[in-house]
Amino acid sequence: MPRPSKYPEQFRKDAVDLVRSSDRPLRQIARELGVNHETLRGWVRVTERAAGGGKTDELSADEREELRRLRGRVAELELEKDILRKAAAYFAREMGR
Repeated sequence: MPRPSKYPEQFRKDAVDLVRSSDRPLRQIARELGVNHETLRGWVRVTERAAGGGKTDELSADEREELRRLRGRVAELELEKDILRKAAAYFAREMGR
């Protein structure tokens, strides 16, 4: 169970709003507020996830199709690599005789 925050909820919300609305670096804002920059970054991430903003894990149909195609190509290349590795080992043994 995470420990309770020593910062009030309203302070955290205001800090995140400041980061979003400002063009200043997050580290500078954290320094001015007297908060560790990673703590502030965590608050921003949590807020973005809760709001559905930020990075999403959902892929478009085109991206899913490309991913499927690329995974198939990777599997094909790995099979070819294994065949070539076995062939190289076979010929190395034959040359050593």
